Amino acid sequence: MTGGMEEFHNGSEGSFNAEEADTIVKECIENVVGGGDYSQSQVNKWTANIVERCLTQLVKQGKPYKYIVTCAVMQKTGAGLHTANSCYWDTAMDGSCTVRWENRTMYCVVSVFAVATA
Repeated sequence: MTGGMEEFHNGSEGSFNAEEADTIVKECIENVVGGGDYSQSQVNKWTANIVERCLTQLVKQGKPYKYIVTCAVMQKTGAGLHTANSCYWDTAMDGSCTVRWENRTMYCVVSVFAVATA
């Protein structure tokens, strides 16, 4: 893989496992986009596939969470890309992770929010 990734986690022990979610997200991005170049005709399909795959893999874990997954893909043109999120929830159980992935032609930012159901 070319490019780099940065991760941001929010969650404590015994709650949402941000590291596990992070691994799932990275695998989903790699499986969908891989080493491909940015393509205007493919980007809508990519973003839909990434969020669906992430959601499917997270739910497969069978943990008591409701999940929200967002994905943004942006062509590398030299323009800035800034994202932020804020959550009002139970910080002891709920959590989030954001993965910033890139290759030579695009950026992909995926956020996962997990809200405990119990």
